[in-house]
Amino acid sequence: MHATIIAEDYAGMRSQGRGLAERAGFSWDFQPVITQKDSWALRLPVRFWPRSLGLFAPFHLSSATRLIISIGGKGGVAGAALGAHYGLPVVQIQHPRARLSPYALVIVNEHDKLSGPNVLSIRTALHDVTPARLAEAAQRWHSPIRAGAERVLGVLLGGSNGRYRFEESEAAALAAQIARFIRKTSVRCVITPSRRTSPKALAFMRAHLQPLGAVVMDGEGEENPYMGLLACADILAVTQDSVSMISEAVATDKPVCILPLKGRSSRIESFVKTLQKAGRVQSSLDLTSFMPSHHLDDTWLAAEEVRRRIQLDQKG
Repeated sequence: MHATIIAEDYAGMRSQGRGLAERAGFSWDFQPVITQKDSWALRLPVRFWPRSLGLFAPFHLSSATRLIISIGGKGGVAGAALGAHYGLPVVQIQHPRARLSPYALVIVNEHDKLSGPNVLSIRTALHDVTPARLAEAAQRWHSPIRAGAERVLGVLLGGSNGRYRFEESEAAALAAQIARFIRKTSVRCVITPSRRTSPKALAFMRAHLQPLGAVVMDGEGEENPYMGLLACADILAVTQDSVSMISEAVATDKPVCILPLKGRSSRIESFVKTLQKAGRVQSSLDLTSFMPSHHLDDTWLAAEEVRRRIQLDQKG
C-alpha cells in the first residue's frame, strides 16, 4: 500500500513520516505543506485555521495513495482537509492542537498528556533509525569517524529555540564538560552540528576542543555524517533541545548523555525523565560509561497500531 506524507519540509518531519510509513509496510511519497501567502488565516495561530485546502499550494496525490500521514500543526490542517476531500484515512503525528475527530489515529508523546479513543501515546519521537540503516551507515562512516581510535564520543548539537538557548556561553559550559571527559578517557571526540546550531557557538567549541583532538564534521561539501555518528560512536552526547535527536540516539545501543542548555521546557523535561526512569539516558558525561545499552524505540509500536487501525477502516 502507498502513503502520502504531508508536512512542512524539515528533515525531522521527513524522518518521522518516512520511519512510520516504512515500518508500517507502506511505500510513500512526500508532499510539502506550502501556505498561500495572501491567506487571511496566516494571521491566526494554526489551531484556529479552517480545514481548507484553499490555505495551501495544491497537493498532488497519487492514485495509489491509501493513507495520508500528516505531521505537525500545519500538516495536521492540510491532512484533515485532504482526508475529507479524498475520503482517505489520516494518521496525524504530533498534537494537532485542534479537534481529533478527523484523524484515524493521532500519535503523540507521553509528555503531551493527550488522551482519546484515537490517540496513541509513545515514549519517543518517531524516526527512521533502524538496525538496517545503522549497519549501512557503519560501513560508510567507520573509517572517517573512528580513524583508528579505540573509543569515540559522538556529540550531536542542536540549537536555540523558543525554549532553550545555545549560544557562546552555553557552548563554553558544554566544551568544558566534553574537555574533562576527553582528558579523563582519551576518547576521540567527533562533533556534528544541525542547521540550527549557532555558527559562533560551533566556532567556540571547535576552537576549544580541536586542541584536544576533537573533530567537527559539519557535512559541508560531503554527505551528512549524522547517521554515521549514531552508528559508529561508542557514546552519544545530545543537546537537550531536541526530542527527535534524543529519540534517535536512544534507538541505538549506545549510552546516551543529555547535554544541558539554559532554558526550560516542561514537555522536554518530562520526556527526559521518562528516559531516565527507563535507564536509557544520563544527565552528565561524568556519569556515563562505555557499556552498551538497550534499544528504546517506540516507532515499531506506532507502526503496528497504524496497520491495525487501517485494516479496521478498510473492513469498515
